[in-house]
Amino acid sequence: MRSRTPDRLCAEAVDLAREAAEDAALPGMVGEHIDAVADGDRVVTHLFACNEPGYRGWRWAVTVARASRAKVVTLDETVLLPGPDALLAPEWVPWSERLRPGDMGPGDLLPTEADDLRLEPGFTGDDVPPPNSVVAEGMAAEIADTEDAAVLPDAPAIQPAPERGGIAAVAEELGMRRARVLSRYGLHTAADRWEDAYGAKSAMAQAAPATCVTCGFLTPLTGSLRQAFGVCANEFAPADGRVVSLAYGCGAHSEAAVMPKPARPAAPVVDETVVEPLALRPERDGGSVEETGPAEELGHS
Repeated sequence: MRSRTPDRLCAEAVDLAREAAEDAALPGMVGEHIDAVADGDRVVTHLFACNEPGYRGWRWAVTVARASRAKVVTLDETVLLPGPDALLAPEWVPWSERLRPGDMGPGDLLPTEADDLRLEPGFTGDDVPPPNSVVAEGMAAEIADTEDAAVLPDAPAIQPAPERGGIAAVAEELGMRRARVLSRYGLHTAADRWEDAYGAKSAMAQAAPATCVTCGFLTPLTGSLRQAFGVCANEFAPADGRVVSLAYGCGAHSEAAVMPKPARPAAPVVDETVVEPLALRPERDGGSVEETGPAEELGHS
Protein backbone atom coordinates (compact mmCIF):
# COMPACT_ATOMS: atom_id res chain seq x y z
CA MET A 1 0.00 0.00 0.00
CA ARG A 2 1.35 3.39 -1.01
CA SER A 3 2.12 5.99 1.62
CA ARG A 4 0.50 9.39 1.09
CA THR A 5 3.34 11.16 2.84
CA PRO A 6 6.61 11.15 0.87
CA ASP A 7 9.58 9.61 2.59
CA ARG A 8 11.62 12.39 4.20
CA LEU A 9 15.05 11.32 2.94
CA CYS A 10 13.73 10.65 -0.57
CA ALA A 11 11.85 13.94 -0.65
CA GLU A 12 15.01 15.83 0.34
CA ALA A 13 17.04 14.28 -2.51
CA VAL A 14 16.14 17.09 -4.90
CA ASP A 15 19.74 17.70 -5.97
CA LEU A 16 20.24 14.01 -6.80
CA ALA A 17 17.06 14.02 -8.90
CA ARG A 18 17.99 17.26 -10.70
CA GLU A 19 21.43 15.93 -11.55
CA ALA A 20 19.85 12.83 -13.09
CA ALA A 21 17.42 14.94 -15.13
CA GLU A 22 20.19 17.20 -16.41
CA ASP A 23 22.17 14.18 -17.51
CA ALA A 24 19.22 12.99 -19.60
CA ALA A 25 18.17 16.37 -21.00
CA LEU A 26 19.94 18.92 -23.13
CA PRO A 27 21.93 21.59 -21.27
CA GLY A 28 19.70 24.20 -19.67
CA MET A 29 16.44 22.38 -20.45
CA VAL A 30 15.60 21.32 -16.87
CA GLY A 31 13.50 23.95 -15.12
CA GLU A 32 12.33 24.53 -11.57
CA HIS A 33 11.34 21.79 -9.17
CA ILE A 34 7.55 21.35 -9.32
CA ASP A 35 6.62 18.67 -6.82
CA ALA A 36 7.60 15.47 -5.03
CA VAL A 37 5.03 12.65 -5.26
CA ALA A 38 5.08 9.52 -3.12
CA ASP A 39 4.82 6.37 -5.28
CA GLY A 40 5.11 3.97 -2.36
CA ASP A 41 7.00 3.27 0.81
CA ARG A 42 10.37 5.02 0.51
CA VAL A 43 9.75 5.69 -3.22
CA VAL A 44 9.37 9.33 -4.39
CA THR A 45 9.17 10.90 -7.86
CA HIS A 46 10.52 14.43 -8.29
CA LEU A 47 8.99 16.54 -11.06
CA PHE A 48 10.94 19.25 -12.89
CA ALA A 49 9.69 21.64 -15.57
CA CYS A 50 10.85 20.95 -19.14
CA ASN A 51 12.12 23.97 -21.07
CA GLU A 52 12.59 22.25 -24.43
CA PRO A 53 10.69 23.87 -27.32
CA GLY A 54 7.85 21.71 -28.54
CA TYR A 55 7.34 20.07 -25.12
CA ARG A 56 5.10 22.63 -23.51
CA GLY A 57 3.60 21.31 -20.28
CA TRP A 58 5.91 18.28 -20.13
CA ARG A 59 7.88 17.41 -17.00
CA TRP A 60 11.03 15.53 -16.15
CA ALA A 61 10.10 12.78 -13.69
CA VAL A 62 12.97 11.35 -11.63
CA THR A 63 12.16 8.53 -9.24
CA VAL A 64 14.39 7.89 -6.21
CA ALA A 65 14.15 5.23 -3.51
CA ARG A 66 15.95 3.83 -0.49
CA ALA A 67 16.01 0.45 1.14
CA SER A 68 14.45 -0.28 4.51
CA ARG A 69 16.52 1.11 7.42
CA ALA A 70 19.00 2.57 4.88
CA LYS A 71 19.94 6.24 4.88
CA VAL A 72 21.35 6.32 1.34
CA VAL A 73 18.92 7.39 -1.43
CA THR A 74 19.49 5.80 -4.84
CA LEU A 75 18.32 6.70 -8.29
CA ASP A 76 15.54 4.57 -9.82
CA GLU A 77 14.66 6.01 -13.27
CA THR A 78 14.41 9.24 -15.27
CA VAL A 79 11.73 9.86 -17.87
CA LEU A 80 9.99 12.74 -19.64
CA LEU A 81 6.21 12.65 -19.01
CA PRO A 82 3.34 14.91 -20.11
CA GLY A 83 1.66 17.11 -17.53
CA PRO A 84 -2.05 17.98 -17.21
CA ASP A 85 -1.77 20.81 -19.77
CA ALA A 86 0.89 19.22 -21.99
CA LEU A 87 0.85 19.58 -25.75
CA LEU A 88 0.19 16.07 -27.06
CA ALA A 89 -0.03 14.51 -30.48
CA PRO A 90 -3.47 13.39 -31.69
CA GLU A 91 -4.60 9.99 -30.57
CA TRP A 92 -3.29 7.24 -32.81
CA VAL A 93 -5.82 5.88 -35.27
CA PRO A 94 -5.34 2.54 -37.09
CA TRP A 95 -4.60 2.78 -40.81
CA SER A 96 -7.86 1.02 -41.66
CA GLU A 97 -9.77 3.91 -40.04
CA ARG A 98 -7.55 6.64 -41.50
CA LEU A 99 -7.94 5.44 -45.09
CA ARG A 100 -10.13 7.64 -47.26
CA PRO A 101 -11.38 7.30 -50.86
CA GLY A 102 -8.70 8.41 -53.29
CA ASP A 103 -5.75 7.67 -50.98
CA MET A 104 -4.53 4.67 -52.95
CA GLY A 105 -1.96 5.17 -55.68
CA PRO A 106 -0.29 2.99 -58.31
CA GLY A 107 1.35 -0.04 -56.70
CA ASP A 108 -0.47 0.30 -53.36
CA LEU A 109 -2.02 -2.81 -51.83
CA LEU A 110 -5.11 -2.62 -49.64
CA PRO A 111 -5.56 -5.75 -47.49
CA THR A 112 -9.08 -6.74 -46.52
CA GLU A 113 -9.82 -8.11 -43.07
CA ALA A 114 -11.01 -11.68 -42.81
CA ASP A 115 -14.16 -10.61 -40.96
CA ASP A 116 -14.98 -7.62 -43.17
CA LEU A 117 -18.73 -7.03 -42.89
CA ARG A 118 -18.91 -5.91 -46.50
CA LEU A 119 -18.03 -9.41 -47.74
CA GLU A 120 -19.37 -12.89 -47.23
CA PRO A 121 -18.12 -16.33 -48.30
CA GLY A 122 -18.62 -17.13 -51.96
CA PHE A 123 -17.98 -20.34 -53.85
CA THR A 124 -15.30 -22.41 -52.09
CA GLY A 125 -14.39 -24.55 -55.09
CA ASP A 126 -15.22 -27.79 -53.30
CA ASP A 127 -16.37 -30.44 -55.78
CA VAL A 128 -17.46 -32.88 -53.07
CA PRO A 129 -21.29 -32.96 -53.06
CA PRO A 130 -23.35 -33.32 -49.89
CA PRO A 131 -23.64 -36.91 -48.62
CA ASN A 132 -27.38 -37.20 -49.29
CA SER A 133 -27.42 -35.47 -52.67
CA VAL A 134 -28.38 -37.13 -55.90
CA VAL A 135 -24.93 -36.59 -57.32
CA ALA A 136 -23.41 -38.46 -54.39
CA GLU A 137 -25.54 -41.48 -55.16
CA GLY A 138 -24.33 -41.53 -58.76
CA MET A 139 -27.67 -40.83 -60.40
CA ALA A 140 -26.59 -37.64 -62.14
CA ALA A 141 -22.96 -38.60 -62.72
CA GLU A 142 -23.75 -40.56 -65.87
CA ILE A 143 -25.63 -37.61 -67.37
CA ALA A 144 -22.70 -35.28 -66.74
CA ASP A 145 -20.28 -37.80 -68.21
CA THR A 146 -22.37 -38.18 -71.35
CA GLU A 147 -22.82 -34.44 -71.95
CA ASP A 148 -19.13 -33.60 -71.40
CA ALA A 149 -17.78 -36.48 -73.50
CA ALA A 150 -15.46 -35.60 -76.38
CA VAL A 151 -16.45 -37.36 -79.63
CA LEU A 152 -13.68 -38.20 -82.05
CA PRO A 153 -14.22 -38.84 -85.77
CA ASP A 154 -13.49 -42.57 -85.57
CA ALA A 155 -15.00 -45.86 -84.55
CA PRO A 156 -17.03 -45.94 -81.32
CA ALA A 157 -14.70 -48.57 -79.90
CA ILE A 158 -11.78 -46.16 -79.55
CA GLN A 159 -13.68 -43.20 -78.10
CA PRO A 160 -11.98 -41.88 -74.94
CA ALA A 161 -13.65 -42.27 -71.59
CA PRO A 162 -15.62 -39.12 -70.78
CA GLU A 163 -14.33 -36.90 -68.00
CA ARG A 164 -16.77 -35.84 -65.35
CA GLY A 165 -17.58 -32.15 -65.31
CA GLY A 166 -16.66 -30.43 -62.05
CA ILE A 167 -18.57 -27.77 -60.16
CA ALA A 168 -15.46 -25.64 -59.92
CA ALA A 169 -14.91 -25.75 -63.68
CA VAL A 170 -18.47 -24.65 -64.38
CA ALA A 171 -18.28 -21.89 -61.76
CA GLU A 172 -15.02 -20.60 -63.18
CA GLU A 173 -16.45 -20.58 -66.69
CA LEU A 174 -19.41 -18.51 -65.51
CA GLY A 175 -17.19 -16.12 -63.56
CA MET A 176 -18.61 -17.18 -60.20
CA ARG A 177 -15.52 -18.71 -58.63
CA ARG A 178 -14.72 -16.09 -56.00
CA ALA A 179 -13.68 -16.74 -52.43
CA ARG A 180 -15.84 -13.88 -51.14
CA VAL A 181 -18.71 -11.88 -52.58
CA LEU A 182 -20.49 -8.70 -51.61
CA SER A 183 -22.68 -9.10 -48.55
CA ARG A 184 -26.05 -7.44 -48.08
CA TYR A 185 -24.43 -4.98 -45.69
CA GLY A 186 -21.75 -4.15 -48.25
CA LEU A 187 -24.41 -3.75 -50.92
CA HIS A 188 -26.43 -1.33 -48.80
CA THR A 189 -23.41 0.77 -47.79
CA ALA A 190 -22.35 1.07 -51.43
CA ALA A 191 -25.86 2.09 -52.46
CA ASP A 192 -25.98 4.73 -49.71
CA ARG A 193 -22.61 6.08 -50.78
CA TRP A 194 -23.62 6.34 -54.43
CA GLU A 195 -26.93 7.90 -53.52
CA ASP A 196 -25.19 10.61 -51.50
CA ALA A 197 -22.73 11.40 -54.31
CA TYR A 198 -25.05 11.21 -57.34
CA GLY A 199 -28.59 11.04 -56.03
CA ALA A 200 -31.81 12.97 -56.13
CA LYS A 201 -30.81 15.28 -53.26
CA SER A 202 -27.70 16.66 -54.96
CA ALA A 203 -27.69 20.24 -56.21
CA MET A 204 -27.15 19.09 -59.80
CA ALA A 205 -30.18 16.81 -59.70
CA GLN A 206 -32.38 19.53 -58.17
CA ALA A 207 -31.69 21.82 -61.13
CA ALA A 208 -31.81 19.12 -63.84
CA PRO A 209 -34.57 19.21 -66.48
CA ALA A 210 -35.15 15.43 -66.17
CA THR A 211 -33.88 12.35 -64.33
CA CYS A 212 -31.41 9.75 -65.51
CA VAL A 213 -34.08 7.09 -65.85
CA THR A 214 -35.21 8.78 -69.08
CA CYS A 215 -31.72 9.63 -70.37
CA GLY A 216 -30.35 7.80 -73.38
CA PHE A 217 -26.80 7.89 -71.98
CA LEU A 218 -27.69 5.75 -68.95
CA THR A 219 -26.35 2.20 -68.90
CA PRO A 220 -28.29 0.19 -66.29
CA LEU A 221 -26.48 -2.11 -63.87
CA THR A 222 -27.26 -5.80 -63.53
CA GLY A 223 -28.76 -7.67 -60.62
CA SER A 224 -30.72 -6.00 -57.85
CA LEU A 225 -28.85 -2.70 -58.32
CA ARG A 226 -30.49 -2.33 -61.72
CA GLN A 227 -33.65 -1.14 -60.01
CA ALA A 228 -32.00 1.98 -58.64
CA PHE A 229 -28.64 2.64 -60.33
CA GLY A 230 -26.87 2.85 -63.65
CA VAL A 231 -23.63 4.14 -65.17
CA CYS A 232 -23.46 7.47 -66.98
CA ALA A 233 -21.95 7.20 -70.47
CA ASN A 234 -22.02 10.88 -71.47
CA GLU A 235 -18.50 12.27 -71.71
CA PHE A 236 -19.75 15.81 -71.16
CA ALA A 237 -21.78 14.99 -68.05
CA PRO A 238 -20.34 15.60 -64.56
CA ALA A 239 -20.94 11.94 -63.65
CA ASP A 240 -19.39 10.36 -66.74
CA GLY A 241 -18.24 6.81 -65.94
CA ARG A 242 -19.75 6.88 -62.44
CA VAL A 243 -22.62 5.03 -60.82
CA VAL A 244 -25.63 7.35 -60.63
CA SER A 245 -29.06 7.00 -59.13
CA LEU A 246 -31.98 6.73 -61.52
CA ALA A 247 -33.35 9.81 -59.75
CA TYR A 248 -30.19 11.81 -60.49
CA GLY A 249 -30.05 14.24 -63.38
CA CYS A 250 -27.98 16.97 -64.99
CA GLY A 251 -28.07 19.43 -67.83
CA ALA A 252 -26.46 16.92 -70.20
CA HIS A 253 -29.67 14.86 -70.37
CA SER A 254 -30.13 13.37 -73.82
CA GLU A 255 -33.54 15.01 -74.21
CA ALA A 256 -32.86 18.23 -72.32
CA ALA A 257 -32.44 20.41 -75.39
CA VAL A 258 -32.64 18.78 -78.80
CA MET A 259 -30.49 20.71 -81.28
CA PRO A 260 -32.52 21.96 -84.29
CA LYS A 261 -31.57 20.68 -87.71
CA PRO A 262 -29.65 23.15 -89.87
CA ALA A 263 -31.76 24.93 -92.48
CA ARG A 264 -31.41 23.49 -95.97
CA PRO A 265 -30.48 26.02 -98.67
CA ALA A 266 -32.98 26.66 -101.44
CA ALA A 267 -32.58 24.72 -104.67
CA PRO A 268 -30.92 26.68 -107.50
CA VAL A 269 -33.35 28.21 -110.02
CA VAL A 270 -32.65 27.65 -113.74
CA ASP A 271 -34.54 30.07 -116.07
CA GLU A 272 -35.15 28.31 -119.38
CA THR A 273 -37.75 30.81 -120.76
CA VAL A 274 -35.39 33.63 -121.87
CA VAL A 275 -35.95 34.71 -125.55
CA GLU A 276 -32.97 36.22 -127.39
CA PRO A 277 -33.77 39.41 -129.39
CA LEU A 278 -33.49 39.44 -133.23
CA ALA A 279 -30.93 41.65 -134.92
CA LEU A 280 -31.76 43.97 -137.92
CA ARG A 281 -29.81 43.68 -141.24
CA PRO A 282 -28.75 47.04 -142.80
CA GLU A 283 -30.63 48.29 -145.88
CA ARG A 284 -29.30 47.41 -149.33
CA ASP A 285 -29.89 49.13 -152.68
CA GLY A 286 -33.51 50.15 -152.48
CA GLY A 287 -34.33 47.13 -150.45
CA SER A 288 -36.13 46.77 -147.21
CA VAL A 289 -34.80 45.86 -143.84
CA GLU A 290 -34.63 42.11 -143.10
CA GLU A 291 -34.81 40.36 -139.81
CA THR A 292 -31.98 38.01 -139.02
CA GLY A 293 -31.31 35.67 -136.14
CA PRO A 294 -28.30 35.81 -133.91
CA ALA A 295 -26.45 33.13 -135.84
CA GLU A 296 -26.98 34.82 -139.17
CA GLU A 297 -26.02 38.19 -137.72
CA LEU A 298 -22.72 36.78 -136.60
CA GLY A 299 -22.10 35.43 -140.10
CA HIS A 300 -21.97 38.90 -141.75
CA SER A 301 -19.38 41.57 -141.29
